[in-house]
Amino acid sequence: MSPSFRRPGPDPGSAFDAFVAALVPAFGHADREGPMRAYATGLVLPGERKSIEPMAARVAPTRVRAMHQAMHHFIAEAPWSDAAVLAAVRARVLPAFARHGGVTAWIVDDTGIPKKGRHSVGVARQYCGQRGTTENCQVAVSLSVANATLSLPIAYRLYLPEAWASDRARRTRAGVPADVAFQTKPEIALTQVDAALAAGVPRAPVLTDPAYGDQTAFRTALTARGLRYVVGIKAATTVWPEGTGPLPPKRRWRGWGNRPTLLRRTATHRPVSVEHLALAAPARDWRLVTWRDAAHGRQRSRFLVRRVRPAHRDFTRRTPHPEEWLLVEWPAGEPEPTHYWLSTLPADTPPRTLVCRAKLRWRVERDYEELKQELGLTHFEGRNWRGFHHHATMTIAAYASLLLERARFSPQGVRHDRGRRARPAVSARPPRRPAATAGHPPRSGLDSHATHAPRARAVANTLPLSVLPPTVRHWATARDVTSGVAPGGF
Repeated sequence: MSPSFRRPGPDPGSAFDAFVAALVPAFGHADREGPMRAYATGLVLPGERKSIEPMAARVAPTRVRAMHQAMHHFIAEAPWSDAAVLAAVRARVLPAFARHGGVTAWIVDDTGIPKKGRHSVGVARQYCGQRGTTENCQVAVSLSVANATLSLPIAYRLYLPEAWASDRARRTRAGVPADVAFQTKPEIALTQVDAALAAGVPRAPVLTDPAYGDQTAFRTALTARGLRYVVGIKAATTVWPEGTGPLPPKRRWRGWGNRPTLLRRTATHRPVSVEHLALAAPARDWRLVTWRDAAHGRQRSRFLVRRVRPAHRDFTRRTPHPEEWLLVEWPAGEPEPTHYWLSTLPADTPPRTLVCRAKLRWRVERDYEELKQELGLTHFEGRNWRGFHHHATMTIAAYASLLLERARFSPQGVRHDRGRRARPAVSARPPRRPAATAGHPPRSGLDSHATHAPRARAVANTLPLSVLPPTVRHWATARDVTSGVAPGGF
């Protein structure tokens, strides 16, 4: 790169070396530094495959076999702690978040990794978000920290289907630790949330899609931990509109048996689905909101905001569920609303802030896209539990180093949730179709649960920005990586 075009600041190669050096103590043994540096460098170097063999050839072209053996042992066999390394990565990255407005969201999500065969740990026929269908794949649950400028996974764990968890022979072959029992994906996510709370990660509202957010137990668990949320829900989720609620317990008591204490519903006094509520809203209540200025234009849509009470099984409760926000998106040109959220953000939260928080989940989709396409998150070819998680941890660490490089050139302290106020939608609402009844079963075309493929425009909203800054690409391809990272004495 010509000096006249060089960006200000330290050389990206030096910054990468410093980042990797800061992680060395987390690996627990001095002999792991060499293969760790080689693996990290192989992940950020250009190349179609980021599995061990092609990375070894790029990092040490004159000693491929020795490098391959060292890197394979480091990833598939060495007993270093993924949690300790991710904690070291987090410690390096959080100061950058603080300079760019702090952590404004925790994002719970999962990602599918297509696989052939049945021997790779955790592989089963299940919904694969990458393909949008049910097929043979692995699924990993993650927790990310994010703001409008930066985002990074800070926890990543394979979901082990119940058939795997109960099969001792398969567990043994794949090296699944004895203390790993079957957990649902929301249970894994709550375990990751608990670990983040214990580690002192700055608290922020939790964002999820309907696969997690539609589960009342998951939302209740977040509230019990003192965390607010903005979570996707299904169109069939029932709520009590503002000003309504379940009936109090019966007052008439004949003096025998237990006194009635539970809330009631009747045939004519019942909650409504969020879809029904949205379809019944007058056109003047829908607001046009811009939540982000993207490279290809402003991201805007029409939204409805309401105060509601969740109604899930409240007839088994003595007190109603607290009021929450209901946020509904109905883009112009769509025949029906497309997304629904519940949120426990404060009651005085502006509508645009609600929208910005709900839409911030796009960052984790962009993270996964870059982790897979640029850094090879899905390229691990081993079959065991330890290798799967070690490869993912190294991929996240490499991504963090490039995130810090990107953060150096991003404006600091930018508030992306400021700007144009929400205003009435200028275009008329689409023609109303017959309103759904309270007890109407959900229709597949309206079901926003994660078992359906994500909408194509969710991907289109992501910035077409490569994870590899040009300066890092120049450094990585120009330096002698063999002499720079290869350990001695293999």
